[in-house]
Amino acid sequence: MVIFVCVFLCGCTQFVRVRKGDTLYSISRTHEVPVRALIQENKIPEPYIIKIGQRLKIPQQRTYTVRRGDTLYSIARKFDLSVNQVARQNKIQPPYTLKPGQKLILQSWDDMGGATTTLNQKGSNQKSSVKSAKKAVKLPANAKNKRFNKPVQGKVIQKFGMTSNGTYNDGINISAKAGTPILAAEKGTVAYAGSDLKGYGNLVLVRHDGGWFTAYAHADKIHVKKGDIVKLNQKIATVGKTGGVKQPQLHFEVRYKSKPVDPSMYLR
Repeated sequence: MVIFVCVFLCGCTQFVRVRKGDTLYSISRTHEVPVRALIQENKIPEPYIIKIGQRLKIPQQRTYTVRRGDTLYSIARKFDLSVNQVARQNKIQPPYTLKPGQKLILQSWDDMGGATTTLNQKGSNQKSSVKSAKKAVKLPANAKNKRFNKPVQGKVIQKFGMTSNGTYNDGINISAKAGTPILAAEKGTVAYAGSDLKGYGNLVLVRHDGGWFTAYAHADKIHVKKGDIVKLNQKIATVGKTGGVKQPQLHFEVRYKSKPVDPSMYLR
């Protein structure tokens, strides 16, 4: 089916007029913006139906121009993102050298339909950033009783927290053979399934009761779609090495609202 999209400009803001055959997905691909950002920008209610002739505003991609003295860590913390997110989205390799004038893409978890991420415009140094980030995780009183199943059996090759090369891992990385089933760590609803978040490869986000989320990245194949209700230990994907990793593995995160917590503290 041939898709026609009528594009017009109003100042610096870009809009599209929905034509026959258009979908939110096709429009998001045409303009290289996340579907979730398109939905949020236009306040489209579930079940996310668009109509012929409807005018949609195309959200502008959030970017940052590197200044003298900036580091990958300071930029990530300034915008309440993880260092790994920024590095992966912009394909920055160790030793993570930045140049003044370099433009970085800053895409949040909220763009992917995950936990809400609030911009924090206050810069800080590395030590205080990590300390304040940990304090910012306000867990419910019963959090110590919360438990998730391990989504795949294998060796943990990267732990949660600060790494030896100065980045910060928001989850754990588990080595496993390619094709190994990835199981839902708890029952919930699929909030996102796709590959829009650069560096994470094929990614599944599952929303659980009480404000909890789990994330499963670098998958080979995804076996669920957004909106699916999954059961505990249900197969949701298979292990792969998508998103720039060199060996098959699962990057697994546990988040309470927008903040990552150490998954090893919550695994059964």
